[in-house]
Amino acid sequence: MLYPLEPGHTPDGRIRCERVVTHQGLMPATLTIQDGQIIGIDHSAGVADIDLGDALLMAGLVDAHVHINEPGRTEWEGFKTATRAAARGGVSVLADMPLNSMPVTTSRMALAEKIQAAAGKLWVDCALWGGLVPGNVDELSGLVADGVAGFKAFLCHSGIDDFPAVERADLERAMPILKGLGVPLLFHAELESEVPVDVGGYALSDYLRWLHARPREWEDRAVAMVIDLVEQTGCPAHIVHLSSATALPMIRAAKARGLPITVETCPHYLCLVAEDVPAGATEYKCAPPIRGSENREALWAGLAEGIIDQVVTDHSPCIPSLKLPETGDFENAWGGIASLQLGLASVWSEAGRRGFNVRDIARWMSHAPAQLLGMAGRCGTIQPGARADLVSWRPSQRFEVLAEDLLQRHPLTPYLGQSLYGVVEDTWVRGQHVLRNGVPSEAPCGSILLRKDDE
Repeated sequence: MLYPLEPGHTPDGRIRCERVVTHQGLMPATLTIQDGQIIGIDHSAGVADIDLGDALLMAGLVDAHVHINEPGRTEWEGFKTATRAAARGGVSVLADMPLNSMPVTTSRMALAEKIQAAAGKLWVDCALWGGLVPGNVDELSGLVADGVAGFKAFLCHSGIDDFPAVERADLERAMPILKGLGVPLLFHAELESEVPVDVGGYALSDYLRWLHARPREWEDRAVAMVIDLVEQTGCPAHIVHLSSATALPMIRAAKARGLPITVETCPHYLCLVAEDVPAGATEYKCAPPIRGSENREALWAGLAEGIIDQVVTDHSPCIPSLKLPETGDFENAWGGIASLQLGLASVWSEAGRRGFNVRDIARWMSHAPAQLLGMAGRCGTIQPGARADLVSWRPSQRFEVLAEDLLQRHPLTPYLGQSLYGVVEDTWVRGQHVLRNGVPSEAPCGSILLRKDDE
């Protein structure tokens, strides 16, 4: 279970809305909030401190895959800019990845540095993932004792040398330990081939060169290995940013056998397609890559079936120069897509036209990521006893993505200029109004969330 490092004062009050997303459906309700929790839900009309009218009120989003990069690379993104952008996108809780900060979060000392770096800079609550790398297995229990939510490992080069890939032997040693500690292991699931990949003679600025350089077979082989390791060790595993739909049948079979495996995908795999990537548009580069339209529709089918559990952004920004805009070189540009503020709107814009509803969005983007963080029942849901983490938004309202409206550190994203549905108006974190009418609060009121074993 994750708890705030510094709970702080949370105002009490009542919030009324005609359309509240609950487990029972979409209905009018008044929420009574006390000490940062929802203590009552009244479905009859009544007096409220805040009346949201016909907006839609949902549990705040939980984005369990965010690269904030502070300390060490704050010029790429930092806690202040990232968490303000998160609030603007309806996110109440996020989880920061153990890279690309410096130092990477693979030791207790590095974790302490990250917690210190975040002090006074959080507009939403922030959990922290630890990292599993070769040689740090003796740090795992200490990192859990200090509060990390779990660990992430790479099965290929991470992009930075201070977070190396693990081998199977590392995993066979670490996964039984993590099972005993009760935390999940997150996998960047790509296994590079020993045979050089034929990139087809495409120019460096042609997106197809990058697409061919990271074939779906890399993902599929890695997913197969993860499934085998989970069967061998019993350690809960989570596949991050799945892009290959051909991995879905083996994941379906693994889940049918009762293996503790969960899977996420990202807005860019659900909303963007390789056919539409312009030449030299390196803001689209990520790993695994954005694939074709047929693959995209298969991922949506995987979500509908429940093989894919959740949708998170994998917000991974950098300074614009690292995207090599002058040359549009897909091979050498930094890989990562920035979309923390736009996760809800981008996914809803595509989900709505495919017949999904706001309860699906709440399940994928609030409830399931909260479960991964060990916060099921306390976060990502509207029910008595849950944290008062809320987002008020208008699903039918349209807006254009403009650089001047983005609160992330650098307004570089493949969504620039797109017209999306779903305007976020208000966000609450533990009952605190961190976004009001689209404007973040003046003062930060978020906290680092640390794991505790007392529940």
